[in-house]
Amino acid sequence: MTRMDTLLPTVSEAAAAIRAGTLSPVELTQAVLVRIERYDPRLGSYVEVYAEEALARARAVEAAVSRGDRVGLLPGVPLALKDLYDVAGKPTLCGSAVRAGHLAAEDSAVTGLLRAAGAVLVGKTVTHEFAFGVVSAPTRNPWNLDTIPGGSSGGSAAAVAAGLCLAAMGSDTGGSIRIPAGLTGLVGLKPTFGRVSKRGVAPLSWSLDHTGPITRTVRDAALVFQSITGFDPADPDSVDEPVTNVLAGLDSGIDGLRIGVPANHFFDGLTPEVGDAVRAALDVLVSAGARLVEVTVPDVEISSEVITTIVGVEAALIHQEEMGIRPHDYTEDTRTRLIAGAAIPGTAYVDALHRRRRIVAGFRSALSEVDILATPTLPVTAPPYGSVPGAVMPTLSRLTAPLNAAGLPGLAVPCGFAEGLPISMQLIGRPFDEATILRAGAAYQQRTDWHTQQPPLTE
Repeated sequence: MTRMDTLLPTVSEAAAAIRAGTLSPVELTQAVLVRIERYDPRLGSYVEVYAEEALARARAVEAAVSRGDRVGLLPGVPLALKDLYDVAGKPTLCGSAVRAGHLAAEDSAVTGLLRAAGAVLVGKTVTHEFAFGVVSAPTRNPWNLDTIPGGSSGGSAAAVAAGLCLAAMGSDTGGSIRIPAGLTGLVGLKPTFGRVSKRGVAPLSWSLDHTGPITRTVRDAALVFQSITGFDPADPDSVDEPVTNVLAGLDSGIDGLRIGVPANHFFDGLTPEVGDAVRAALDVLVSAGARLVEVTVPDVEISSEVITTIVGVEAALIHQEEMGIRPHDYTEDTRTRLIAGAAIPGTAYVDALHRRRRIVAGFRSALSEVDILATPTLPVTAPPYGSVPGAVMPTLSRLTAPLNAAGLPGLAVPCGFAEGLPISMQLIGRPFDEATILRAGAAYQQRTDWHTQQPPLTE
């Protein structure tokens, strides 16, 4: 293995340089396209690359900057979209033969907001079929091509980690932003449920789906989040909550911040390396002025069962028509899950909804004592490539799924390595308080360099 050439600038670096006129968005986009051509045959992170459209957009941004026009938070920044997000006139295949021939009539809400912020959309990335899994084949993990990048947003994570875009959008129903971010050494932000519009994003579970960014740094995540957040009256799950400027206090530090460390569930069943790395990360937060408080999160242990039931029923209903017409166009893994979901009794679904309230109340209780919670993102590092989705999903989602049940914001931050594979810490906030977990993540990254590490790829 040989180390990759130096990665491209971060989102924040690129945006500042382009706005100042010291970096050409055209040259930056060309560099990204060259890297895609060079590395993606081995990674398999992209479904489609929009080379001509991306360069045309970059030229338009460059002209706007040269004229002195106002540009958004992401001017000329090359980004990718998970292949669940609609782009007008482009297919949204969702990793499935079921969607063959599909063309989107209009942009998703997030696609439109990214365009308005000045971003250059370079293409669509691989998703586990309909986001119903954590493997994302055929994508491989750039830290070790013999391991998976996680999922379902595995293509987005692999592309960002390898420098094949500066950031990418993912979706998160049980951890599908934070899991691949954690396995590939990146930052993944799952906002509060209803904070970012899901309009134009293919659903897996209406009541559990979230949209959010995967980036190299916390600052980058904050920039993308600020660009896409806000109320969307066309999304029935969107919440009309005032938009916080998460960038304003990002560097204000965490002196006196109370960080809850759960005594139950979250630190159970970790590999020794993961446990050691996360505890060391907590020590860094203490050195930055935070105070650790041991807490209990009541009823969190029932999260996986509750999520499995809710997702199973809602996904089965979403796919009911296609499953009746063309079931064998689904992969065996997804088809099996949809059949199982359709067999869940209505009483079990309603019971899961009631038990979900207990999970919400448990987190509310824990967060009444502290400002945020800190846990491992995953109990293990990246599993081998070829892992059976159903076999690894319970392990990879065990620490992330509770946040989907509770609808809380969660931030995955890289915090170490074990045998060359990344380890991740998860920061959990109160509803609509993305600003505080981002501030804590930024304070951590100011004192560490895990996020600056570069993955190796075979030449």
